[in-house]
Amino acid sequence: MGRGDLSDAEWERLRPFLPVSNRRCGRWRDHRQVIDGILHRVRTGVHWRDLPERFGPSKTVYERHRLWSGDGTWERLLQQVQAAADEAGEIDWDISVDSTIVRAHQHAAGARTDASPAPTSKGDEVPEHQAEAPWQSLVARLVEVVLEVRAWAARAAGSLPSST
Repeated sequence: MGRGDLSDAEWERLRPFLPVSNRRCGRWRDHRQVIDGILHRVRTGVHWRDLPERFGPSKTVYERHRLWSGDGTWERLLQQVQAAADEAGEIDWDISVDSTIVRAHQHAAGARTDASPAPTSKGDEVPEHQAEAPWQSLVARLVEVVLEVRAWAARAAGSLPSST
């Protein structure tokens, strides 16, 4: 499993909401492998053809992403995962918006000159996202994909039709 791949807990939360094959078009490649490829592409910005081989054929990953973007599957997945997390009481919908502006002095724009303190021992290090629930990271990943899909749709709506 790669660093940015779905964890087992995230996968178990997402799996019930995924579409199933209709058996008319043959078997689908494993959803988990393809979703990991899509998340890798969204996270890194690589070209589809430059996806690592562990995600399967890049054309398969691209086609699944394109299909799910067109039929609204990504939006439905995000809504279903958020609803399930909300039902479990794992989402706090209270937000605070502050409209004040705090301006820094013009000389405050430089970078820090002192190094950040190093941990005193190896046991003092805190792993990233340790306290984060599987719902939170999964919802955040789905939000990234949905935002990318919406940006693509907005660009496509504003472009002229092309013929090949």
